[in-house]
Amino acid sequence: MRDVMSYKGYNGSVHYSDEDRVFHGKIEFIRSLVSYEGGDVEGLHKAFEEAVDDYLELCAEEGKTPEKSFKGSFNVRTGSDLHRKAALFAKAKGTNLNKIVSEALEKYLSA
Repeated sequence: MRDVMSYKGYNGSVHYSDEDRVFHGKIEFIRSLVSYEGGDVEGLHKAFEEAVDDYLELCAEEGKTPEKSFKGSFNVRTGSDLHRKAALFAKAKGTNLNKIVSEALEKYLSA
């Protein structure tokens, strides 16, 4: 994946500001704002890892459970017609809507 770093299950964005001449980013896919910056690629990567470690340490100190980037559930707004079609399809197959959507995503993303 482009413009993303990974560390300890967290994903960090990679951006560059020509005006400030600095690389910067934030931990993606969590609600908390955790940002970092570096003067070069190595510095940015090190700052990202330090930001993740600091976030996890702060959560431990405060007795909070760190947010996970992906919990395995999300809301999908399809419109009522597609929702109805999918629910009827799932019922006809003897399964549930979650299974149908998961299988559809697997098929779509593997293509």
